[in-house]
Amino acid sequence: MESEVLSQLLRTKIVAILRGADPGNVLAIVRALYEGEVTNVEVTMNSPNALKVIEEIKAAMGDRMLIGAGTVLDADAARSAIAAGAQFIISPTLDEETIRYTKEAGIVSIPGALTPTEILKAYRLGADIVKVFPASAGPAYIRDIRGPLPHIPLMPTGGIQPDNIKAYQQAGGVAFGIGTALVNSKLPVTDAYLLQITATAASFVRAVNP
Repeated sequence: MESEVLSQLLRTKIVAILRGADPGNVLAIVRALYEGEVTNVEVTMNSPNALKVIEEIKAAMGDRMLIGAGTVLDADAARSAIAAGAQFIISPTLDEETIRYTKEAGIVSIPGALTPTEILKAYRLGADIVKVFPASAGPAYIRDIRGPLPHIPLMPTGGIQPDNIKAYQQAGGVAFGIGTALVNSKLPVTDAYLLQITATAASFVRAVNP
């Protein structure tokens, strides 16, 4: 199961980040993402009713969508998210206990790190992919990191747009966390906005899988 989840993340590359979305709108948003061929979604743990939302997405979408938990700051949060059905765990920081628990549970671990020291430490602790956050320093930073650490899979997150994601991929990114550039939870979830989400999702997918 763990290897299948990791394989899908590496194959499909785009992880849509849902932060702060109204729980009543989440399924419509997820279906709009799916229509745009984005099949990985991260529900941040600081979103309203995050655990219930994870359960609802899993029940509604089944195997069509990988559901992960984001902004996981400690092992207790990882435990709760995994119990709710999360198939991968993403953190903005490097927390040893979170990585250790996630891996012991047989779940894909994607901790956040920024410096070469942090990135290497996360990988040695068992990270499947290391989230480079924030990646707003640009593609050149990813390329520089890949120089001495070419064996570590990196997922740039923060500042990724349809017009720069290809540069991040060419710099060595293997997957990409996309937040408000894909889903802005502060905007009204109208039929028109759902169509926009689908179109934006498709543009990200085309950019990394031409």
